[in-house]
Amino acid sequence: MIVINAKLRQKEEKGTAASRRFRKAGLFPATVYGGSLPPVSIVLDHDVVKNLEANPAFYNEILTLEVGEEKTKVKIQAIQRHPFKPKLTHMDFIRANEV
Repeated sequence: MIVINAKLRQKEEKGTAASRRFRKAGLFPATVYGGSLPPVSIVLDHDVVKNLEANPAFYNEILTLEVGEEKTKVKIQAIQRHPFKPKLTHMDFIRANEV
């Protein structure tokens, strides 16, 4: 079972400028959506996710996303990468009960 720790983004931490600040700090934005719950904007540690990406199960299995005390079962919906650098720029997750 793969567990990813995340931080909830605040209202003022959304938008292009905030995303650039996150990326400079070694983080990147992500979104969790699906089901009857509203979408949740989070921030992930780039290096941790990049290392998890080497495992093929990362793409195929249901992951556990920990945001504070809350744990959510998710599956990767989409990954955006930098055009020529080996960097992740954004990720979308869908809640596992919707998969």
